[in-house]
Amino acid sequence: MIKRFFNSVLLLVLFVMPAMQAFGQTNDMAREISQAIRQGSAREMSKYFGQNVDLTLPGSEGTFSKAQAEVILRNFFSKNTPTGLSVNHQGNSRDGSIFVIGTLQTRGGQTFRTYFLLKKVSDSFKLHQVQFEPQ
Repeated sequence: MIKRFFNSVLLLVLFVMPAMQAFGQTNDMAREISQAIRQGSAREMSKYFGQNVDLTLPGSEGTFSKAQAEVILRNFFSKNTPTGLSVNHQGNSRDGSIFVIGTLQTRGGQTFRTYFLLKKVSDSFKLHQVQFEPQ
């Protein structure tokens, strides 16, 4: 009886703990990316990019290399200096991706619906998609 209990606990630890750890890591990533957006830091955001990033911004839409995406985001933030980001919703997609939806406030008084998506690539999550749409 004790052996069966011990085996059950061991299986729980072996299978559930890695999933919980991965979930914690992606939540940390989402929090760090949100902070980078609040600070208007394309450089900090680019740390999480994969090889290519899908961007939807006023005046720029498409799939860009990591370097191109950083430049485009830097230009966006220089024209729209963030003063805050309110995270309205965060969740998981069916494929295991993590998404965050929020509202970006800027120094000029404009607000942007903000969306970003973290997708699993190989063994880690990468920032796959970023959208800033005027409200």
